[in-house]
Amino acid sequence: MLLFLAGTSDARELAVRLHQENFSLLATVVSDSAAKSLHEVDIPVRTGRLTQEEMMQLIQDLDMDRVIDASHPFAEEASKNAMAAAQACHIPYIRYERPTWSYDHHPQIQVVSSYKEAAEVAAHKSGVVMLTTGSKTLQIFAERLLSEPAIRLVARMLPRIENMEKCQELGIEQKNIVAMQGPFGKELNQALYRHYAVTTVITKESGKVGSVDEKVVAALEMGIDVILISRPKLDYGEAYSDIEQLVQKLIHQREGEHYD
Repeated sequence: MLLFLAGTSDARELAVRLHQENFSLLATVVSDSAAKSLHEVDIPVRTGRLTQEEMMQLIQDLDMDRVIDASHPFAEEASKNAMAAAQACHIPYIRYERPTWSYDHHPQIQVVSSYKEAAEVAAHKSGVVMLTTGSKTLQIFAERLLSEPAIRLVARMLPRIENMEKCQELGIEQKNIVAMQGPFGKELNQALYRHYAVTTVITKESGKVGSVDEKVVAALEMGIDVILISRPKLDYGEAYSDIEQLVQKLIHQREGEHYD
């Protein structure tokens, strides 16, 4: 059995392919919507963030023999826990990560290595800053940018109750919240940028599948500056960015080891 860290659309695609090839797997996701998406294709799911110890317990209880980490490119803690759990249980860890998006060093794009650096760069700008990095790191940006008189911070995030409560706690007004479920096409991104008169967009390099190119291209065409947060630098060991290549690798290993 495989312990499969999921939660993105391409992770679902990989899980479906493995299910089609008769691999036994348990998917772990963070959100109820991701769990529902996998339940619809008869893939067993556990919802909620897992610690290293919880992953180890699952591996031992279900006699798992592989960890497939297809979590989000920015789910750094989940990947670290998965790598440590696999190592502690003496089973292979394999990483699937969606391909990176090439931005070709555009002069309007400033690449930074952390959320704090992104907030600091944005603090030295003026106008309307649209944040599209989600709610998890919202506090970093709110604490740095809300006190800047020359900046209006607009936060775009999923329409969840806990996200709205977090905005209220941090002092982000309702008029500065865009609560919508993506993905967003270029036209909708540009409509939102125009509506809020956005001058700077903050986003993550989560890959083409994560619609980062739609956000960025839409901004660049309108002359809007982009602060792009690069992916965490982790040494994953064995890693793939092609779904079919990984599936075939696992099939080959199964045939050689006679496991399912």
